[in-house]
Amino acid sequence: MIAEEKKYHGLEFHKALFISALTIFSLFVLATFFYQYSREKAFRHQQLNDILQTYNYTILNAIENNNVKIDSLNKLVEFLSPDPMRVTLMDHKGNIITDNSYDSIGIFENHQHRPEIIEALTNGKGYALRYSESLGDSFFYSALKSDNYIIRSALPFNLKTLTYLKIDKGIISFFVILFIAFFVMIFYFTYRLGTAISTLREFSQKAENNENIDLNINVPNNDIGDITKHIIRLYNKLKGAKQQIATEKDKLIKHLQISKEGLGVFNFDRKPIFTNSLFIQYINLISDKEISQPQQVIFIPEFEKIRSFLFINQNEKQANIEYLSESVTINKNSMIFIAECIIFQDRSFEISINNITQAQEETKLKRQLTQNIAHELKTPVSSIRGYLETLVTNNNIDEKTRNGFIEKCYAQSNRLTGLLQDISVLNRIDEASTQFDMEPLNLFELVEDIVLESEPILKEKDMNVILSIQNNCNVLGNHSLIYSIFRNLMDNSLAYAGNGKTINIKCYLEDDNSYYFSFSDNGPGVNEEHLNRLFERFYRVDKGRSRKLGGTGLGLAIVKNSIILHKGKIMAKNRMNGGLEFIFSLSKNPEA
Repeated sequence: MIAEEKKYHGLEFHKALFISALTIFSLFVLATFFYQYSREKAFRHQQLNDILQTYNYTILNAIENNNVKIDSLNKLVEFLSPDPMRVTLMDHKGNIITDNSYDSIGIFENHQHRPEIIEALTNGKGYALRYSESLGDSFFYSALKSDNYIIRSALPFNLKTLTYLKIDKGIISFFVILFIAFFVMIFYFTYRLGTAISTLREFSQKAENNENIDLNINVPNNDIGDITKHIIRLYNKLKGAKQQIATEKDKLIKHLQISKEGLGVFNFDRKPIFTNSLFIQYINLISDKEISQPQQVIFIPEFEKIRSFLFINQNEKQANIEYLSESVTINKNSMIFIAECIIFQDRSFEISINNITQAQEETKLKRQLTQNIAHELKTPVSSIRGYLETLVTNNNIDEKTRNGFIEKCYAQSNRLTGLLQDISVLNRIDEASTQFDMEPLNLFELVEDIVLESEPILKEKDMNVILSIQNNCNVLGNHSLIYSIFRNLMDNSLAYAGNGKTINIKCYLEDDNSYYFSFSDNGPGVNEEHLNRLFERFYRVDKGRSRKLGGTGLGLAIVKNSIILHKGKIMAKNRMNGGLEFIFSLSKNPEA
């Protein structure tokens, strides 16, 4: 029994059960006893009545055969019964003819309404145990009817008469022994049953608290004990299976989170059960309007076919069909997506979105990377070499021209240094991502610092920034890389958006794992054929202008790889009303 055992009506269960069983059995024993007592009492009454009826027959025969005179009744009574017995002779109307107690009581009243007389008149004989109003005492009366008379004999209800009516002590002893035996048996079995139930209660409490349960727990050696052992074994098996399922579920969720497929799973009411970050980004990339709720995906015009498919099929549960599916190909922002919707038997559904242009881009990027690096390095190196060769081979150059050549060499060397630094950063991200230190960062404060640093250029170009990031937007990340994400995006907008434009930085959605951002401007944007290549290393939309502005062609590549290192995704699209928008996510804890 455990100390915290719950009570049943204020008592421990086995005690309450014992009291209940004992009460029921006691009531049964008492009812049986009183029933037997009543039968025994009736039997004793009948025995005494039979004795008196024998006297009645004898006296009545003697009178009717004239063997005994009525006035000699006392002598016959004294002869028949050693006990003082009252005998009364009356007619059928209840009138007293004689009574051996006549001399002592005077004249009798009519006895027609006495209960024993009424029964004798009806059945021929009768008896009653009652109080005599004539003699002022209790008597046991026995009456007998003949053709001419009714004779009634009576014994006083005293200690001697009680011996005729006394119940056998053996019956009482039997019931006492029976009660004691059952008391012991009930206590034993209820205690064992209570112990078994207490063990089950202890098991249920441990199961509720998710505690381990010993298979060798002490249980009674009975059917309930066996059942308890079976339940405990099943519980431990189920617990082990539950833990294994939970582990597999975590692995599956992590796999889906980092999957290159955007996935959203929804219940019948179209409420999201699971969505990964890529799904959120894909639907915002496809949609012309900002989407913050995953279930809004079916209202995007490009998903009209899937919405119709859901409307037609989801309201009917399909029998003998595991699932129904429908797919649609979407061309948007120079990218090709395949979106597939599957309706399951329970009418829940999932929508998957795949960017099928990505594999081709990666293959092409690898092929062009070596050429781009060689080309980008060749330009500053060739310039430096040309200026230095001119200075070395021509001794007649004036001082002003010489200084100009040296300044150009210095500028090209700075450009080469920046290029090598950017390449180094990309290589570190690709090859040694685990070597970046992670620390808690407040993104609002970090972006606000970048906006303040850009204030001179913003004023020069008459541009303004709208910052919509909550103050408590915190992540675990590398400060340098997170800074480079927003710094490069800011520099890109400052360089290409144009004068008098607005930059909008917004955190439009947050879930348990990630923040989702939109970085946009209302500039001219870019042609759609360039959108899918913006994050390629050394790719330039306008090569001549980019070099004049001092870019290395690696800024957006650094942005993409930094975001990937922080378990996020980034994509670009042209805004509906003009301008370029970058949609990306950042994991709150990329190490999790």
